Amino acid sequence: MSKIRVWLVLSLLLTASVALAQGVRNPVWAGAFYEGDPDILSAQIDRFLHNVSRLPSLPSEVVALISPHAGYIYSGQTAAYAYRLVQGKPYDTVILVGPSHQHGFEGCSIYLKGAFGTPLGIVNVDEEIAAELARLTKFSYIAAAHEKEHSLEVQVPFLQKTLPGAKIVPIVMGYPTRRTITTLADALAEVMPKKKILLLASTDMSHYLPADEAKATDERTIALLQKLDTGALINKLARGENFMCGAGPVASVLLALKKRGQPHIEILHYADSSRFGGPIVGYLAAALCLQSSPPPEFNLTNEEKKELISLARRAIQEFIVHRHVLTYETQNASLLSERGAFVTLRKRGRLRGCIGFIEPIFPLYEAVIRAAIYAATEDNRFPPVSEAELVDLAVEISVLTPLRKIDNPRLVQVGKHGLVIARGENRGLLLPQVATEQNWDRETFLSQACLKAGLPPDAWKKGAEMYIFEAIVFE
Repeated sequence: MSKIRVWLVLSLLLTASVALAQGVRNPVWAGAFYEGDPDILSAQIDRFLHNVSRLPSLPSEVVALISPHAGYIYSGQTAAYAYRLVQGKPYDTVILVGPSHQHGFEGCSIYLKGAFGTPLGIVNVDEEIAAELARLTKFSYIAAAHEKEHSLEVQVPFLQKTLPGAKIVPIVMGYPTRRTITTLADALAEVMPKKKILLLASTDMSHYLPADEAKATDERTIALLQKLDTGALINKLARGENFMCGAGPVASVLLALKKRGQPHIEILHYADSSRFGGPIVGYLAAALCLQSSPPPEFNLTNEEKKELISLARRAIQEFIVHRHVLTYETQNASLLSERGAFVTLRKRGRLRGCIGFIEPIFPLYEAVIRAAIYAATEDNRFPPVSEAELVDLAVEISVLTPLRKIDNPRLVQVGKHGLVIARGENRGLLLPQVATEQNWDRETFLSQACLKAGLPPDAWKKGAEMYIFEAIVFE
């Protein structure tokens, strides 16, 4: 054997040894979901990318993609529309978020170290960003979640062809609860500015519905995406609807972008499997960017405030008297916009209940209905409101701006800002008006928020995370 051949063999063995030590996830679905031969696979992806036509011009650079994850014969051409849009762009890291099809678990599993392998080679994990996401979310690595999961694996060959210099952070989402979705969204928003990062949500659309029903369902889902209606997506998930298997990852990505600015979504391509016969599955490619101009400042008219107070009162009465959740329809854009909101109840001037939603995951009208019912029945500091008390209840609503993380406590302005203190699973919120009503100074406000979170009163001085927000408060 020649010296050159010996050197090549030793190099390959060394590479394999290093890869194994890094924790390479070897391809599981090569030869099934996509070609196992590297030359054939490369040519197939090239063909998909070449066939892409009429890509739109977005108002700013792409920060997120939605891509399908079926076998390439079914969804590869649709996926190519997403990848062609970012081909050759200078992204450092792609954070891949996909649903778990094989293993049920709470939270998310983050692939922390090593690489993903495909027939085209390996792609290294961005261990720095992965570790930061794990720190922010308290999610860790669950081997069984990644072992046979295809939703992320099928994305990697496309990345190798279109963004060959980028690293990846693979994340498998378990049960897509509201808490898991928002926890991941918060962390994604936090890490996005650290590098040139592209988010990618992996999902297929409706599964195995009759042709007409599948088309109508997918059209409704696309309409929700175009409105960036994360609240509706999360509600559909909670009801177990068959509309999008990766709705949890999609909702997390959309919420993360909303925390960074004003997202714009472009639907790039839609197809389904009907031409292949058998059960029908829908496939979608979409791209998102952040608008350069800031969104207009949100406000409410006096009439809208009166409508929301009336809505809260009606919701409480309907639930207390008849045990029904109030149904309500509106075309008012302000009431349909997703906002965090709290409802505070007082009886003869004394607190009687206060519950709400920090995150903007519901349309404002729905957040008010839910918060009003919960404030009347679920605040564990008080017994549920009785029917006899309804006449004496005063209702106050606080509509929240998005949270803004701060490192300097001097940025907290008493009377203007609400406050959230968080560490791990502990989180405490105080509305802006609380500090004013109690005549607290800044340090007392910070200490009381720590106590509300179940933390020592000086936790804000010792590494606890601080967030501020503002609120439109009315009664």
